[in-house]
Amino acid sequence: MRGAAPHAAGSKPKLKAAVVGVGALGRWHAQKYTMLEGVELHAVADVDAQRAQEVAAQYGVHGVTDFRELLSGVDLVSVVVPTESHYDVAHACLEAGAHVLVEKPIASTLEQADRLIVLAERRGLVLAVGHLERFNPAFVDLSGMLDRPFFIEAERLGGFKGRGTDVDVVLDLMIHDIDLVLAMMPSKVASVSACGFQVLTDLVDIANARIEFEDGAVADLSASRVSRSPVRKLRVFGTHFYASADLNVPELRVERRPGADGGDSNARGYDGADALLREIEGFVDTVRGNGGRIVSGREGRSALALALEVNDAIRSRIERFSTINANVLA
Repeated sequence: MRGAAPHAAGSKPKLKAAVVGVGALGRWHAQKYTMLEGVELHAVADVDAQRAQEVAAQYGVHGVTDFRELLSGVDLVSVVVPTESHYDVAHACLEAGAHVLVEKPIASTLEQADRLIVLAERRGLVLAVGHLERFNPAFVDLSGMLDRPFFIEAERLGGFKGRGTDVDVVLDLMIHDIDLVLAMMPSKVASVSACGFQVLTDLVDIANARIEFEDGAVADLSASRVSRSPVRKLRVFGTHFYASADLNVPELRVERRPGADGGDSNARGYDGADALLREIEGFVDTVRGNGGRIVSGREGRSALALALEVNDAIRSRIERFSTINANVLA
């Protein structure tokens, strides 16, 4: 593989990794690469020169402000930049022959997502999307025991942090649960209704969506980035079972309908869980052809498509509300 470090006979070459964008989340990406065997963190890039050099010094690697300067020497790249730059950076990395893990959402538009997917497939490269909750151990266990759920309820609430506000709350937070719902539901989406409101930014900061599926199943999702306490709850109801996952802790509780031998109730916690490490480990394993688990570019596109549909429903409701109020005040 291009850019691999020298290695002993019979051993696999080290993969050279880079992180583009080393803000709050990108720093964690850099750290996780240093924890994986067979991977060498080669460089980091950030438009903030001081931040790039600070993280580079911390790990003893190259630090640059123009990410293109590092592309000739790496095998895989984490793209952890603002959403509006996802496409340009990921496209340049793929064009240079690097495998890419791009943070969610995959891109700003479906057209951009499609171009990235086609480019990766044409070049034989891995394109993974950073839907981190798929690697939360509570969700991993929950998804392994599901039998066609008919109702899903998700709450994702957080305090206002001032970052991530380049996109609305649907693309910032709700898209996590949209991805989880799509991963659990076997049926196609039939309809979407939603509402949302601006609170502290010029974009929607709090939103609720009701997603109905062709088989009759329903998902109710709420997201806010202007709440006092962080909440990441997922509740799943199906025939003969109910499961509640606290993705913050994380913790999973499952209740099963009593049968001839009585019901079943159990709860489990997950000490030392590190979803980001599992996500990056899966990306690296996939690059190596070891059957790693990733959220593919096509799955990332599906989550983006539904998130954009939710936003369309919110805009439609806001426009209708504004028209009604204007008529009342006229």
